[in-house]
Amino acid sequence: MSERFSKLEQKHIEFINNQHLYFVGTAGAEGFVNVSPKGMDSFRVINDTKVAWLNLTGSGNESAAHVLENKRMTILFCSFDKQPLILRLYGTAKVVHKRGAEREEGIALFPKHVGARQFFELDISLVQSSCGYAVPFYEYQGERSTLRKWADNKGSEAVEQYWEEKNLKSLDGKDTGML
Repeated sequence: MSERFSKLEQKHIEFINNQHLYFVGTAGAEGFVNVSPKGMDSFRVINDTKVAWLNLTGSGNESAAHVLENKRMTILFCSFDKQPLILRLYGTAKVVHKRGAEREEGIALFPKHVGARQFFELDISLVQSSCGYAVPFYEYQGERSTLRKWADNKGSEAVEQYWEEKNLKSLDGKDTGML
């Protein structure tokens, strides 16, 4: 039922481009394992072995802390309509924070967002597809505007202050590398 690939094929890229939701899984050497749902226009396929995703401001910053300690990351896409399919991207990640030209180049791949905290690049070592036959049907109704409105209303300086208050340490007390 599952298949393995060393890189993304065109059919995978088309599937990814049609999804509105994906999940990111990370873990440090010990402590909590984190799985985060991601949406909005925050994912890009760079090439058949590299992807990037924009991390918007949230209440935690687990992925950043984990990747500094353990570069392994899994990204999961799951179809809730049409053809059932689960697609996992396994690999090693790096996080790029608010400093330097590399961040500006990476952030430019995505729409401007006041709450853009950092972006991640994943070098893919394995692509796995599986059936998804047990996944229920859900209907996409649209993006939530709540996060964008929250960040826009706060403004850049207040969002950065929020990062200092809420995003410098993980749930396990690990540094996120933001400062």
